[in-house]
Amino acid sequence: MVFQKRKLATLSSMNSPEPDKSPKGNIDTPIIPLLNTINSHSSYFTTSSCSGRISILEQSKEKSKGGKWVFISHEKTEPQVIKSLLFPLEYTHDNCSLVFRFEPLIIAVECKDVEAAQFLVSLAIFSGFRESGITSVSKRVIVAIRCSIRMEVPLGDSEKLMVDEKYVEYLVELANEKMEANRRRTDSFLDVLLKNGFSGSKISNAEVLDNENVECEAELLENSLVNGVDGNGNGNAKRRDFDDSCSGSEVAPDVDQHTVKLVISGESIERLFLWGHSASSVDNKKVLIFGGFGGIGRHARRHDLLLLDLESGRLEVIDVLDAPCPRVGHTSSVIGNSMYLIGGRADPSNILNDVWIFNVTKKDWRLLECSGSPFLPRHRHAAAAVGSRIYVFGGIHNDMIYSSLYAFDTQNFEWSEVQVQGDSPCARHSHSMAAYGTQIFVFGGYDGHKALGDLYSFDVKTCIWKKEKMIGRPPAAKFSHSMFIYKKYLGIIGGCPVSRHNQRLSLLSLESHCWKHISISSIGEDLFVRSTTNIVDNDLIMIGGGAACYAFGTKFSEPNAVELAINGSFHHNSAGMDSGVVRQMVASHWVLRLNKKDAKMAKDMLKKFGWLDLGRKAHSQDDGKDICFPVTENFCVLFNQRYNPGDVSESVCQPEKDTCVIALNTLIECGATILADEIVKVKKASHSPFKVMKEAVGALLSDRGLPLQLLEELPSRWERLGDIVVLPITSFKDSAWDLIGQELWFMVAKSLGANRLARQGRVAPTGTRDSTLEILVGDNGWVNHRENGILYSFDATKCMFSWGNISEKLRMGHFDCKDEVIVDLFAGIGYFVLPFLVRAKAKLVYACEWNPHAVEALRRNLEANLVADHCVLLEGDNRITAPKGVADRVCLGFIPTSEGSWVTAVRALRDEGGILHIHGNVKDSEENVWTNCVSRSIQEIARSEGHDWDVTVEHIERVKWYAPHIRHLVADVRCKMIQK
Repeated sequence: MVFQKRKLATLSSMNSPEPDKSPKGNIDTPIIPLLNTINSHSSYFTTSSCSGRISILEQSKEKSKGGKWVFISHEKTEPQVIKSLLFPLEYTHDNCSLVFRFEPLIIAVECKDVEAAQFLVSLAIFSGFRESGITSVSKRVIVAIRCSIRMEVPLGDSEKLMVDEKYVEYLVELANEKMEANRRRTDSFLDVLLKNGFSGSKISNAEVLDNENVECEAELLENSLVNGVDGNGNGNAKRRDFDDSCSGSEVAPDVDQHTVKLVISGESIERLFLWGHSASSVDNKKVLIFGGFGGIGRHARRHDLLLLDLESGRLEVIDVLDAPCPRVGHTSSVIGNSMYLIGGRADPSNILNDVWIFNVTKKDWRLLECSGSPFLPRHRHAAAAVGSRIYVFGGIHNDMIYSSLYAFDTQNFEWSEVQVQGDSPCARHSHSMAAYGTQIFVFGGYDGHKALGDLYSFDVKTCIWKKEKMIGRPPAAKFSHSMFIYKKYLGIIGGCPVSRHNQRLSLLSLESHCWKHISISSIGEDLFVRSTTNIVDNDLIMIGGGAACYAFGTKFSEPNAVELAINGSFHHNSAGMDSGVVRQMVASHWVLRLNKKDAKMAKDMLKKFGWLDLGRKAHSQDDGKDICFPVTENFCVLFNQRYNPGDVSESVCQPEKDTCVIALNTLIECGATILADEIVKVKKASHSPFKVMKEAVGALLSDRGLPLQLLEELPSRWERLGDIVVLPITSFKDSAWDLIGQELWFMVAKSLGANRLARQGRVAPTGTRDSTLEILVGDNGWVNHRENGILYSFDATKCMFSWGNISEKLRMGHFDCKDEVIVDLFAGIGYFVLPFLVRAKAKLVYACEWNPHAVEALRRNLEANLVADHCVLLEGDNRITAPKGVADRVCLGFIPTSEGSWVTAVRALRDEGGILHIHGNVKDSEENVWTNCVSRSIQEIARSEGHDWDVTVEHIERVKWYAPHIRHLVADVRCKMIQK
C-alpha cells in the first residue's frame, strides 16, 4: 500500500501542469508513450527521466560553483545552430570551460519488489540498454535504465575555443547519429514492454494532456491526500503542499445538507461519465450537457448532446445533424431558449474559437458567423451570461494564457473586447466564473506556474474589476473546480489539487462577504474535477468530473444532487477559531499555524509547555511562508480559553499559569491560528533494516559479554529467494557467534523482516554444481520464484538459481518456436526449458539433466507451468541420454564452457541443420577469437559427423560480466545444409 501511495502521488504530480524540478520544467515529449507504458503496470512507476539530449555546458573550473546550460536539445540538431552559438564566442564568465555532450535516455523507475526490478532490467538489457541495473534495494527498489552511447568533448574555455567550425560540424553529426541510435533503442524498449504484459497508457497522449493533478478512486477510498513526492526529490515532478483548512465560520446548526446519487433512466448512466464537458440548466427542471471526455464505450472526446430531466431522472440523447465537432474545455451558456457553445479543444493541435447555437425548442444546431473584435482560439476559459451578452475571460492556447475579457452580443452575433479598469485578475485558465445581477465573479485557476486562490468581481455597468476582500478564510488555491450562484450565496466545490476538503462546499455570502465551509455528507468516491454544477430548485446538480490515473486507469464520478437548505446567517469569529472547531477537536489532529519568522520562538514555547505533539511532523504552507506545528489536545483546549485568562485550568499552579497565559497571548499577537491538520505526518523511525539489525545484535553482544568488534561482520547487503533472506557467505564467520547460536538467527531474521533466514555457501565443486546454502531459520529450503511470468520452484539448499541469466531467458522466450523441437543439454530446474515452452510455445523440448535435485525441481516446474505434456525429461549424462537427429534448436547453457557437449549438440540437430545456442565465459579482449573458434569447431564437428553444412555465427549475445574482464557470452550458430 505504501508503494501504491507513492506511485499515486508521483504520477499525479507528473500529470500536473506545474513545472517540475528539472531545468527544462517538464517531461520530454519523445518518451511520453514509454513513460505511460511503464506507469501502466501496477509494479512500476517512473521517478525521473530524460529522453536523451545534445548539449553544451558552461562549467566553472571551481567545482563548487557548478555550471549552466548554454544549449540543450532533446532532438537532433543542426550544426549551424551550434556554430552560431560558438563563433564568435561572446561569453563573459571567467574561469569557465565549455563541454559538448551527448547523453542517452535514462529513466529511474521505482519497483514494487526485487523480482519486478529484475524483470524490468532484463527487458531493458534485451532492448540494448545494457548498463541498466538495480541501484537501490534498501528503502525502495530503484532501477536505472541506461546505456553507454554517450559522448563528452571539451571545446575550450571562456578565453579561447580549441576547436574550429569543421570539427564542431563533425561533433554534431556524431551526436545526431547517437541520438538516432538512442531513439531506435527507446522504440525497441517500448515494443518489448508491450509484448511482455505492459498494457501501455489507457488513454492516448492527447488525452494525457487533458488530465489534472488528481488522485484515482483507490486512493480516495482511503481519504488520502496527494502529497507529491518525498523530500528527497524522488519524483517526476516537484512536491506541492496545498491547504484547504478554514479558520473562519464552520457549519452552523441550521445548515442541513445531504447528497444523493441521481437515479438515471432512459440512456445508460455511463453517458454521464465525463469531464471537461459543459452543462446548462433549462426550464429550471432540466440540464443540457454537451461534449467532454469519457462517455459510454471507448473513452474519447465526445459531441453527444444529452438532456437530463431532473423531475423524472430520465436521460435522453438529442440526435441532431451537423453538430459541433467533439471537444473538451469549452463553455455553454443559456439565454432564453438557446444554448451558446464557445471554443474548446478538439485535439491538442486544434484549439477552437467557434460559436454554436442550439435552439432548445427546435432542437437544431447552427454555426454562427461572428463579427467584431477578433476572438482568438482557446479552451479552459470561463463564461457567464448577463442579459443578452456572454462574457468570456481567460483560457489557454498552446503556451499563451489569456487575461482579456470579451463580450459576445447574442443579438447581433458580435464580439467585442471589453475595455476594463480597476484591479484586473492576472492571466489564467481552468478558473470559474458566475454572474450575480450585474456583477461577474471569477475565482482561482492556474496561471502557468501555480494554482490561484483569489476572488475578483467585475461590474458590467462600470467595467471595473475589483479584488474582493472577504471575512474568514477563503477556499484554498485551486483550479478545474466549479462555481455557482444560489440565492445570495456564491458557492465553490471540487477542483485540483484533490484533498478531503475538496469534498467540502465553500459558500460566500454576497451580502456580508463572509465565507462558510460546509462538509457534505455521503460523498466518498467522487472526484469533482472538471465537473459541472447547476442549481435546480434547492438542489445543486453535479454532473461528471474525474481523472485519468496512470496506476488505476480512468475514474469518473456519478451524477449527484446536493440538497441546499441554508436558513440563517453567517457568523464570523475574528479571534481565529470558532466553537464548531472546538467541538470537533476530539476527532481530529490539529496544528498551530503562524508566520515563518515567528516559527523558532513558537516552537521553543510549544516544547517548553509540552504543547508540541512529538508524534507528528511540522510542515509548511503557502510556499513556505507559514509553518504548521502539530499541537496536543490539551493545548487546543487552553487556546480556546485564551479570551479569559481566568478560565485557564486551575490545575496549573499560579506562576506557571501566569507564564502560560503570557505564552498564549504572545502566540495570539503573532497571528497564530488553529487549523485541522489535513496533512498528518506521523514521525516514523528512520532506521534501515541494517541499522535495526545492528542495534539488536549489538545489544545481544553486550548482554552476553562478547566484543562489539564482531559487528564488523554484519552484512550490509543480502538477497531474497521467495521468503528466504540469504546472507552472504562472509557474514558471521567468527566462531564467537556460535556462543549465541539460534537466538542470533531469530533476531537477525526479525530485524530483516524475514520468515526464513539462510547463509550462502560456496558452490559445491561437483559436476552437478550443488548448492551449499545453509538454512538458519526455517524448516526447509524450497522456494517459489516468479520471473518473466514463469514460476520456478526449487530447493535452495540443493540447487543453484541462475540470477544473472534473466535477460537470456527472456531472449529465448521471444523466439517463435511453435513448430520446433528443442534439445536443452543442461536443463537444470528449467532455466531455458520453461521459457521455450511457456513463452516461445515450442512443440517439444527434450530436457537433459544429471543432478537429481534439479530433476525433481524441473518436474515440479513443468507441472506448475502446465507444460509437462510438451517436455521429455532425460535424466543422466547428456552425452549418453541426448536424442539424435531430432532438434531444430539446441541450447548449451553451461559455463564456463560447454565445449564438452558440442559434439552431442551437433548430433542432436536434424540432418538439414538448425541453431545452436552456445554459452561460454570469455575474456573481453578475446571475444573475436572465441567466436572464430566456435564457428571453426562446429564446422569441423559437422564434417566429422558427415554433414555438409554452412556454419555461421549469426549473433553474439553479451549476457553479463562474470568477473572483471570476463563476459558470459552466447553464440547463436546457424548450421545450414549446403544446397547442391
